Amino acid sequence: MSSNKVLDEQRQGEATMLDTIEKGAKKLYLESYGCQMNFSDSEIVASILSERGYATTRNAEEADLVLLNTCSIRDNAEQKVRNRLTHFNAAKRKKPDLMIGVLGCMAERLKSKLLEEEKLVDIVVGPDAYRDLPALIEEVSDGRKAVNVLLSREETYADISPVRLNSNGVTAFISIMRGCDNMCSFCVVPFTRGRERSRDPESIVHEARYLHQEGYREVTLLGQNVDSYRWNVSKKGDVIDPDKEVVNFAGLLEKVAQVAPDLRVRFSTSHPKDMTDEVLQTMARYENICKYIHLPVQSGNTDVLKRMNRGYSREWYLQRIDAIRRYMPDCAISTDVIAGFCGETDDEHADTLSLMEEVQYEFAYMFKYSERPKTLAERKYQDDVAEELKQRRLSEIIELQNKSSLRRNKAALGKTFEVLVEGLSKKSDEKLYGRNSQNAVMVFDRGDIEIGSYVMVKAVDCTSATLIGEVISKK
Repeated sequence: MSSNKVLDEQRQGEATMLDTIEKGAKKLYLESYGCQMNFSDSEIVASILSERGYATTRNAEEADLVLLNTCSIRDNAEQKVRNRLTHFNAAKRKKPDLMIGVLGCMAERLKSKLLEEEKLVDIVVGPDAYRDLPALIEEVSDGRKAVNVLLSREETYADISPVRLNSNGVTAFISIMRGCDNMCSFCVVPFTRGRERSRDPESIVHEARYLHQEGYREVTLLGQNVDSYRWNVSKKGDVIDPDKEVVNFAGLLEKVAQVAPDLRVRFSTSHPKDMTDEVLQTMARYENICKYIHLPVQSGNTDVLKRMNRGYSREWYLQRIDAIRRYMPDCAISTDVIAGFCGETDDEHADTLSLMEEVQYEFAYMFKYSERPKTLAERKYQDDVAEELKQRRLSEIIELQNKSSLRRNKAALGKTFEVLVEGLSKKSDEKLYGRNSQNAVMVFDRGDIEIGSYVMVKAVDCTSATLIGEVISKK
């Protein structure tokens, strides 16, 4: 059976899931932490379990099964999960039949420790074993603990139609690949999510087309490193099936952009060493491919980048920035920055600040270095930058980025942008919010504007995080 046919059949079953809620179905409560890939995975889990009679609930107190989809990127993320597991175990003393499970990267990293040593959970499931959840739940029902953290070289969940959790009905995420082959020395992802594999482009396009038919007007293509997406080609570059086309990320972008001109396309995350001019040319050619790129730099110093095993230099990164602006002068760029990586000197930190000054990012995710077990950095380097110094450097990075974000937003004042309306403003039901192609959030009066529509909005004021707009016209 083709993946598209399976997707169609599962979508027909979504109405059945709603019926089970009315008939007192078993209740699943899901919490997701970390990257957007985890949130996307939770939608896959909800779909798998809906076929076994579980309906999702936002009320943890009524749940029969609690699953926490976890992140291991930083230690504080793991501590948050441990605190939540302690909370749910307290609830379990009042409701002994409650099942508690950990999914995702933390499950993969800690495995049986969560089951046997700390006795915090009943189920531990890694990112590639979600299809096994129904069987694992049966094991727990029989009085046993259950674990499956086996990694796969093939699993992409391409045939599963995700249940859109907490959806606004306007924007959705599509996973295009899983795993990562980049061995950045600070990162646990290759160990917790396995090797890189790409999903069939036909199933991706089919999902995008279905979402558009259902009223969604924006999709974000997700992968740990979308630029290394490859279909029907081996790691050595050999064509696998000569009767099928070879599709790289630029080709996939084009296929999704051609689904409908009013379906916006975004993607995350890019890797500086793999981003090609072909991708940039494709972005420039299609108006509905948003002019926004998240391009993590991590450090502005070449020696630190070598210790991070990032695969590029400061000069290479800046060349990629120049290429983006050559093909798309209006493209917004955001980044990730790590303060206080192993051995970082004052001069190396200064290089990061100077690169940020040169690029002038619209936005950045900024963190102190957090050593993670079993990474190359833990084995090879000393985490020797004092915590106080890490914090001071991080504060300098944040202060500089806040100035850059405000400067960028001020430069947008007086300009008019096409905005996709995503929902009500958090601060007032009388205002709506949406994003322009450059991913800037714009807030404007609600009036009679419908969520999911496109409007032309003029930026009249701003903060460092938001553009305040005035609606000029509807589209």
